[in-house]
Amino acid sequence: MNNPKTPRKSLIVKEKTFLIFTALMILFPFAFGLLSGGGLAAGPTRFWQGQLINFFIMAVLAMSYDLLMGYGGILSFGHAASFGAGAYTVALLIMHVTPKFTSAYRIMLGSVNVTDILALLFVFLMAFIVSVLVGLLFAATSVRLKGPYFAMITMALSSALHILSKATDFSKWTGADEGMHGLPVPLWLNPTQNRLTFYFITLAFLVICYFLMRRIVNSPVGRIVQATRENEDRVRMVGYNPVTYRTLTFVIASVFAGIAGGLYALWTSSVTPSMTSITMTVNALIMTILGGMGTLVGPIIGAGIMQVFSQFFYTWFGARWPLVFGLIFILIVMFLPYGIVGTWNLRKNNLKQGWQRFLDMLKPKG
Repeated sequence: MNNPKTPRKSLIVKEKTFLIFTALMILFPFAFGLLSGGGLAAGPTRFWQGQLINFFIMAVLAMSYDLLMGYGGILSFGHAASFGAGAYTVALLIMHVTPKFTSAYRIMLGSVNVTDILALLFVFLMAFIVSVLVGLLFAATSVRLKGPYFAMITMALSSALHILSKATDFSKWTGADEGMHGLPVPLWLNPTQNRLTFYFITLAFLVICYFLMRRIVNSPVGRIVQATRENEDRVRMVGYNPVTYRTLTFVIASVFAGIAGGLYALWTSSVTPSMTSITMTVNALIMTILGGMGTLVGPIIGAGIMQVFSQFFYTWFGARWPLVFGLIFILIVMFLPYGIVGTWNLRKNNLKQGWQRFLDMLKPKG
């Protein structure tokens, strides 16, 4: 008779490192606040909560890009379009639509006013729909174009959205070059007044997205997507349509990036055209390469290096920190060509064998 607890134990063993990381992130605000003496809502603890919130959101963006490039083998320079579309959808609705709704209606669940919560759920539902549409748009271009031609057309599509976000014709709604600032985020979620609450929401968002993506890549659909990356012709020969699975990859990656963009808009209480720029896509690409493509854990590590350590680099090197980070990135690519996690996965057996031989040499003979 099979033990019903076996699958759960297997998951805990497989994801031991990520679960330890999650536990550390849960304890961090309390431990750091106790050690620094500044409490939970002020001083260094509050500052590092903000840095980690930024890291959690960027990690999801990097993982969504890893679905495209690492697992799907799709090099896209337009991923910022999904991130920016989600951010602008949330910002536009929060700024121009939900205030009218919440002032005109009052929805009660018992004695609890849930109007703001329902309005926010509607906002993110719309961000979800817009992200799906953006993913379908990019998938449609991949039917006839491949390789560098496809990469260029994705850049063009993303640039078109970037130009629209800066267009003065829509400045009444989008703010054009200046963007939209001072979004009326509900008080219970406002990262200024309730940063710890927002911290745990974004941490939960990262954890949920990680396990959802892990489930997707290990599912039959995910296996076919990876097979398409390796040899599209063989996948077609055994009866699967690569276009269908490529479209699914685009849509799924776009949804994760779009929701991350929406959360980023709430975190900064603003949106700007930079969220739709090619720079945002390049940042996601760098984070994915740093950690290791096709690993999911790798992009999280890459996001941590880029988002958290950049703060130290700025403190140490000032405005020159991008140059220092660029040199480190070059060294990582040279000596860890598959990223940190990817290279470790490939070489860990050799390293373990070498370490064992070294220990054997130290043992006394005779």
